[in-house]
Amino acid sequence: MRRLLSDAVRTLVPRGEERHGPLPPLMLILTVATGLVDAVSYLALGHVFVANMTGNVVFLGFALAGAQSLSALASIVSLTAFLLGALAGGRLGTRFAMHRGHLLRTATAAQTVLVAVAVVVAAVSDGKVTTDVRYPLIVCLGLAMGLQNAVARRLGVPDLTTTVLTLTLTGLAADSTPAGGEAPRPGRRILSVLAMFLGALVGAQLVLHGHLVLTLGLTLVLLAVTSVITHRLSTADATWIRPRP
Repeated sequence: MRRLLSDAVRTLVPRGEERHGPLPPLMLILTVATGLVDAVSYLALGHVFVANMTGNVVFLGFALAGAQSLSALASIVSLTAFLLGALAGGRLGTRFAMHRGHLLRTATAAQTVLVAVAVVVAAVSDGKVTTDVRYPLIVCLGLAMGLQNAVARRLGVPDLTTTVLTLTLTGLAADSTPAGGEAPRPGRRILSVLAMFLGALVGAQLVLHGHLVLTLGLTLVLLAVTSVITHRLSTADATWIRPRP
């Protein structure tokens, strides 16, 4: 337990000599944002995911098999937007290969713009999701999440992918002491799961009570804050800005 708590504290409040510097808590903020976005996409946009592509591919299969509550078109649009966002994230990763701070700052700034567009679209429709609103929201959010996933992959902070938890949960069990493993980073892994859970819980509460715009607005704030903090902490002498070995 002491090791778990120590690892959790070091993840939330990294020490100056930590290899990844402030990236772990910033990635946790992005994980909360993912939970919010998935709540919006699944609960308000017609049972489609814009961040969890495993679920989306499965939904596409269900829809093509005739499941009435699922839309094949929505899944295809989401997958396409996600891939385009990931492509953009890959290009940013190449451009800022030598400066992880500039990479995260630029990516979250771009995400902020995309989610801001989604907020405007939802606000103009007064939170009512019609066909004319649904697909623009799927595209904006899918692009943002694809970008985030690609950049998180390039940043390479262990156990903080920000959009998927399957490997994190597997690691918690498979690497645990009862399984004969060394249980590396247990606190970080649990915080990652809790961050996603928190975002999904808050997002679901808001969306189910008719606060779609507020949910997207909260996501917007988290992304903007992450971009600003990253910019402020990306000093020239910071060791964490350099690419991982």
